[in-house]
Amino acid sequence: MPNNLTPTEFLYACSVDQSVFELRPDYRALLLVVQGLEPQATSTLADDLIARAEAQAKTLLAQAPVDQLPQISAWREAYRGFGAKPQRTRNSLEALTRRAADGLPRINALTDIYNAVSVLHQIPLGGEDFDLYDGPARLTRAVGDEAFDTASGGEIVIENPSEGEVIWRDNTGVTCRRWNWRQGKRTALSENTTTAFFILDALDPMTNDELTEVGESLSQALESLGQDVQISRRIIGAQ
Repeated sequence: MPNNLTPTEFLYACSVDQSVFELRPDYRALLLVVQGLEPQATSTLADDLIARAEAQAKTLLAQAPVDQLPQISAWREAYRGFGAKPQRTRNSLEALTRRAADGLPRINALTDIYNAVSVLHQIPLGGEDFDLYDGPARLTRAVGDEAFDTASGGEIVIENPSEGEVIWRDNTGVTCRRWNWRQGKRTALSENTTTAFFILDALDPMTNDELTEVGESLSQALESLGQDVQISRRIIGAQ
């Protein structure tokens, strides 16, 4: 079912369940809806960001083991809080930082930009197709019977999250498992995406000012992917 909400309606209907804040009171989510993207756009800025991110990863990993980098360490602790084993299911930031030292994957300008921003600013960052959402995004803890579509052996399969697992979901099912570990196929970005939805996840020691700066950096980079790009945003945190 295609998303029939306006970006503003969507953002202000998105929510984080109290059970997640009980797990991590320091959690904040910066949500962006980016309209006017040109699906086939290229960007020299994406190339520059990728190069900077790869250099940043090498510098960081020369200074400390990956699991001791501040945000990666914080997310490992958060994963343990709901029973996940971070050494087996690495959050998206850790997975990208490990890969970046040897070269980030190149997919398309849209994905390359947000992967690079994630590594550069050391923040988990997910991007999805806004038009493929069924209702608003909700961060909650799983019952265990929610549907999550993923790929296995080249085929789409349906999995279920573990009970108590932190998940992003919409009205149809799970869009991302284990907070920021693996995104589903149903709402994935594609070469046809014209409106994208981004989730930037922050824990202490990242401040709200720093989170806002990351959002600005991502927004400025995405503006290179269309003549009429418009960006709506909202931060959700514990009250």
